[in-house]
Amino acid sequence: MREIIVTEFISLDGVVEAPGGVESFKHTGWTFDIESDPTMYDFKFQETRDAGAQLLGRRTYEGFADSWPGREGDFADLFNTMPKYVVSTTLTDPAWNNSHVLAGIEDVARLREEEDGGSLLVAGSATLVHGLYDAGLVDEWRLMTWPVVLGSGQRLFPDTAEAKTKLRLVDCTTYANGVQLRILRNA
Repeated sequence: MREIIVTEFISLDGVVEAPGGVESFKHTGWTFDIESDPTMYDFKFQETRDAGAQLLGRRTYEGFADSWPGREGDFADLFNTMPKYVVSTTLTDPAWNNSHVLAGIEDVARLREEEDGGSLLVAGSATLVHGLYDAGLVDEWRLMTWPVVLGSGQRLFPDTAEAKTKLRLVDCTTYANGVQLRILRNA
């Protein structure tokens, strides 16, 4: 069985919306307000290299597909060539290299049951993450917590969650800029 790993940039108050920027969010690009620590991105590169594929919601997919194909370098090469699964009921013919459309959470559950292909890495995609969480399909949470409170924006966990979910801390790293990476799994 393939694991589903959710990896997010998240504020102290749980906001995951537009860390890299979208015009419609008032706190857009909020991660750029904090000095960068290159070792964080070493982790992100290794995390992506270890994954078998990306699993994305339509809006995150479209944002990535608009920006990554034109970039160069090892990370861009990896991002652009690896398999990408986009969960969407409206996208039918994705143009980004090696992309495949899944119709819904049921298709994700079937993909997760496959023996081969490695882990499925979910970045951004808050609406998809809510669905995966509600369906009990998330195996691991990798949260890069930024030392900022935004006060508004889409949060990682849905307000509609019906049951308490206990997690256990597997690893924790604090970077020089105060960003803390927490890796959690179901308890």
